Amino acid sequence: MKSYQKVLLVATLLLFASPSTFCQAASWKAGTAKLDITPVTPMWMSGYASRTKPAEGTLHELWAKALVLEDANGKRAVVLSLDLVGISRTTAMRVTNGLKEKYGIERAEIAIATSHTHCGPVMGETLETMYFLDEEQSQRVVDYTNEVVPRLVDLVGDALAKLHPVTFEYGVGEATFAVNRRENPEKEVPALREAGKLKGPNDHALPVLFVKDENGKVESLLFGYACHATTLSFYQWCGDWPGFAQIELEKQFPGATAIFVAGCGADQNPLPRREVELAENYGKQISAGVDALSPQRLTELTGEITTKYVEIDLPFSQLPTREQLEVDKKSSNKYTANRAKNLLQTLDDEGSLDKSYPYPIQVWSIGPLKMVFLGGEVVVDYSLRLKADSGNPQLWVAGYCNDVMAYIPSRRVLLEGGYEGATSMVYYGLPTTWAPQVETLIVDQVQQFLSE
Repeated sequence: MKSYQKVLLVATLLLFASPSTFCQAASWKAGTAKLDITPVTPMWMSGYASRTKPAEGTLHELWAKALVLEDANGKRAVVLSLDLVGISRTTAMRVTNGLKEKYGIERAEIAIATSHTHCGPVMGETLETMYFLDEEQSQRVVDYTNEVVPRLVDLVGDALAKLHPVTFEYGVGEATFAVNRRENPEKEVPALREAGKLKGPNDHALPVLFVKDENGKVESLLFGYACHATTLSFYQWCGDWPGFAQIELEKQFPGATAIFVAGCGADQNPLPRREVELAENYGKQISAGVDALSPQRLTELTGEITTKYVEIDLPFSQLPTREQLEVDKKSSNKYTANRAKNLLQTLDDEGSLDKSYPYPIQVWSIGPLKMVFLGGEVVVDYSLRLKADSGNPQLWVAGYCNDVMAYIPSRRVLLEGGYEGATSMVYYGLPTTWAPQVETLIVDQVQQFLSE
């Protein structure tokens, strides 16, 4: 046998001897890019109504990160993760319309995830009733938003340009620092934790999607966890514990890009909190949870990508009358008064208030991996119910995606009331609480998508 024939034979045998690596690398592609979105001028910070001045410095950078996935048929799915408290429907539409126009990416193929850090800037219209900004600060919000939106579109383009063969592996770890804040007084949490007496539902799942190159090296990883990013409340830009988690994971996997997708943690807090060291420690707990995922606990994904997106009409309860709003406008609570003023302006301009809100629901399949992206600040009941109803404990359920317009309480939380069930609607500027059937409407639509 001639030498070149021997080389050809060996190459052929190697190809067929390891079909998983070669075939799967040819099936999936991925590309990742990141962008520093830390404001360069002093701006108001988002998330806490108690703040009285703009940010004063940077603890660590705020990031936008894009991950583009593609299957063998050319079907794509784009995750755009932002170190922001949220994104409004208007701003999200500017991004998705830009991606459609520039790259032909359909709306269902784009998931915009926000970390909900309370140490990021005010952007767009999110939580606008909460702020009382002077003309200069208001203009900085407009300028920042106008600057970032086209850069996000370009960021996805950078990730698209880097598409190359990869493999995907999925697993679910655990982290336990999230505490149900409705059931456990903050000052009592350390003693309750030590005694094993913490109350209330939570979801300590830590879903992770590893993207590996053809040599098996992790080049990016997508991870999620259901907990508020509210460890810190000072005047320094930072990603809170999700930011520290990304830093730790990128140390753990040198050269990789760590990308965060928040879970249904609207009623879950990192407790204890208020110290930088605690935020750093929670980031390390996430890293440890990922590290504990042994190869035996990971599933290599095969198959195709499917993407579904819809906006359903999520109804409000009884709307306020003009007379009620005129009374609220004179309230000693400045947030109630500000909401009433804005709603009265809407009545003057449009003649009526909307009876419902266009609520975004998105479901993807990445081979056997099912991912649910819900808008708003979603309480933990949703992830627990969707996992149970679908019989899939590894279902990935995310909140704070595509449009963070308000808290999304379950029927239980809605009937209980309190901040997540009622009073938070004031800060988001919505006219009243949600109607009792919102949980059923959301769950039914998700289940329909999953069954399809």
